[in-house]
Amino acid sequence: MEFLWYIPNQVDPGHRLDDTVEDHNGLRRLTQLARSVEEHGWGGALIGTGWKRPDTFTVATALAAGTETFNPLIAIRPGYWEPAHFASSAATLDQLSGGRVKVNIVSGADHQAQYGDDEGDQAQRYARTREFMRLVRRLWTEDAITFEGEYYRATEASLEHRPVARPGRPHPQLYFGGASEAAQRTAAAEADVQLFWGEPLDGVEARIDRLRSLSAALDRDLPPLEFGLRITTLVRDTTEEAWADAQARVAAMAAGRDEWAADPGRRVAVGQQRLIDLAHQGDVLDDCLYTAPARVGGGGAGSTWLVGSADEVAKALRRYADLGVTHFVLSDTPYEREIARIGDSLLPLLGSA
Repeated sequence: MEFLWYIPNQVDPGHRLDDTVEDHNGLRRLTQLARSVEEHGWGGALIGTGWKRPDTFTVATALAAGTETFNPLIAIRPGYWEPAHFASSAATLDQLSGGRVKVNIVSGADHQAQYGDDEGDQAQRYARTREFMRLVRRLWTEDAITFEGEYYRATEASLEHRPVARPGRPHPQLYFGGASEAAQRTAAAEADVQLFWGEPLDGVEARIDRLRSLSAALDRDLPPLEFGLRITTLVRDTTEEAWADAQARVAAMAAGRDEWAADPGRRVAVGQQRLIDLAHQGDVLDDCLYTAPARVGGGGAGSTWLVGSADEVAKALRRYADLGVTHFVLSDTPYEREIARIGDSLLPLLGSA
């Protein structure tokens, strides 16, 4: 199993109630977070993307330069990047870092018109993403390729500088997320790792089964699709302490403090709506999956949390692993404290440290 953390990349401080304000997104602080990730057993960290955030690839490059083993999972968007430009940039950083680059392809709506992209409808957006992933992978692994797609074209294209290739890793892995039918078909055909948000076990199992069936129906010609989980983990010394802290945090969210005020736009994405709907099934599902954050304004990986002692959260993660999930991206705030707390208490129980 692979365990990654999450490093915020935000203009404003206070991300998910993080308590660092001064220099919160400065190079010194972000590099310290990345080095702490290394020191406490994590394989690397996801760095999020968005038009209104600082450029993710630039941040990832700086953090790779300031660390030794840290693997940046770099979130990027087709449309903001062209395939050849991205393939060259990622290959360059992968070579400079000794093969540490991972990539998270994001296709959700994100102010595309502001940076000159034609967003199109959902089907067009994901069709373009399929072409993007196929062309980038070919640029990383083949010579003199010719590609004629609906959205991208290339003629006799070769990259002289390739990503680092090693057994089991011919190029940086392409992670992907999305729960719509268009997103699932894209993942089944072209992704290396499908990331899920924190749904109950039966929901994740059903999605894995669906993606495997789609892979067969679409005649996938790549190695089998792998699966990952992106979720908040609130770990404390005791069950009682964990739930007291979780409930206090949800109360702060319900009061609309900081970034937690509910955003009506978060209901647009199919995957986000699935998390919001979980709250109607109960505040706690499975053994320790807390759904209340989604009801009061939590979004994305902050919508549902695994709450409990290190033993309890480790047990919950192992149950996802039993379904076939092998990649985990965890987080909690304050980031400095929780990188160490969760890394030192949870990861040894999962055989990763």
